[in-house]
Amino acid sequence: MQTIACSKIRNFLAIVAVLSASLGFAAPAFAKEAILNPDGKLTYLHMDTALVSGINDAGQVTGDIVGHGFVTGPNGVGILSRVDGSPTSINDAGQVVGYSFTADSEYIFITGPNGVGMTNLGTLGRGYVSASGINDVGQVAGDSGTANGYHHAFITGPNGVGMTDLGTLGGANSYASSINDAGEVAGTSDTADGSRHAFITGPNGVGMTDLGTLGGANSYASSINDAGEVVGYSATTEGATRAFITGPNGVGITDLGTLGGPSSFAYGINDAGQVVGYSVMADGSNHAFITGSNGVGMIDLNSLVVNLPVPGEYFIADARGINNHGQILVYVGGVPEPETYALLLAGLTLVGFTTRLRKAAVDYRA
Repeated sequence: MQTIACSKIRNFLAIVAVLSASLGFAAPAFAKEAILNPDGKLTYLHMDTALVSGINDAGQVTGDIVGHGFVTGPNGVGILSRVDGSPTSINDAGQVVGYSFTADSEYIFITGPNGVGMTNLGTLGRGYVSASGINDVGQVAGDSGTANGYHHAFITGPNGVGMTDLGTLGGANSYASSINDAGEVAGTSDTADGSRHAFITGPNGVGMTDLGTLGGANSYASSINDAGEVVGYSATTEGATRAFITGPNGVGITDLGTLGGPSSFAYGINDAGQVVGYSVMADGSNHAFITGSNGVGMIDLNSLVVNLPVPGEYFIADARGINNHGQILVYVGGVPEPETYALLLAGLTLVGFTTRLRKAAVDYRA
């Protein structure tokens, strides 16, 4: 199962479209969701305004279109089911987790196979709640407001039954991002000194281990595979942000480097240890990358694609998940005009700002 880490951060096309409309520009049609197959061919999902969030080993993709969720058939073909909410992750049975709104509340849910049916997972006490990952036995990882006003990562039992508080690394709050088939959870927690560090738990969520950083103050975990290799991104001693991978069961932390620019971000990993994400290039643009097994080497995904719409005018800007067959969930973008590029930068800044506000909203005491 592949969780698209940072699922609360929505794809930049929606941000740019809103900003374009509000500022009087025509909305740029330069972002499309697709699966990049091992043969280098792109399979477009053909769903305008879709916000994709996960891919499983059958190539089923989940996400939402303006708050209405979907589960595709194998290899991203067709729509098998509609979900009354916004899915964030999918397992190999097609069970989906995510969040849904009613007139007076927001709740998280789990579905049955292929997105059929919906069960409310509850909370750890009160307040905002999020489901971020699901493994192949239906254990769900996420985070929830607690009775004392903090926000803690949680794990459920199989098929979403029960909810256990995972605690923190000594600070106030913690957030889960991914879970593997052993029930090891990866996420991010406040520490006693006020920084935020990536963490891994033991099987079935037992214990929480600080993964450290690449030398800077903060690190964030995005995804975990069945060997317990964790990927994410961390501040460095020089103040840059770099993608990282750990060894099995979270041991050690290694800088994955970049494609020539200052920063990189890792979002997905499969059981072979192939990592995907994006790197800032020397010219300031973003290009998606993939590594070899266990995070060795970093390759620009654009060098592997054989059917970009117009080479030189379109490129793969980001990769958000990879399954065990090497299918990669990507965003294909076109080179924007200068005013559009400015809007894109503004949109990404807005995403970061609103995400920080949302996190801050749960950092309170009763």
